Amino acid sequence: QVHLAESGGGSIEAGGSLTLSCATSGFSFTLYCMAWFRQFPEKQREGVAAIARDGTPRHSSSVGGRFTISKDNAKNTLYLQIDNLEPGDTAMYYCAANPCDWLNWAPLGPDFYHSWGQGTPVTVSS
Repeated sequence: QVHLAESGGGSIEAGGSLTLSCATSGFSFTLYCMAWFRQFPEKQREGVAAIARDGTPRHSSSVGGRFTISKDNAKNTLYLQIDNLEPGDTAMYYCAANPCDWLNWAPLGPDFYHSWGQGTPVTVSS
């Protein structure tokens, strides 16, 4: 059974950095596309970064180059580093996974992903 568990969220002052982790189990990590999403209150989830099976990253233009997605295949863990945090980054952050055939591309849209973690909250104060 696919299991995703986010950690690393918390309260932080603007300008700081955070690294979110997504520990996974129950599937072949290297055969899945994975992504990070965030959700603001009463808004739909938006993709902020995705990573392909071969590690090729994609980042949403909306996060301005401050987000970096990576993964460790040996640890079956996905990461999201967020630098220069802004109050507008305050949201619940989710990791997601789905099997995919592409080797070097991963979607950023939420409809593609069928497995989700419970989320980790990030609160940025000014």
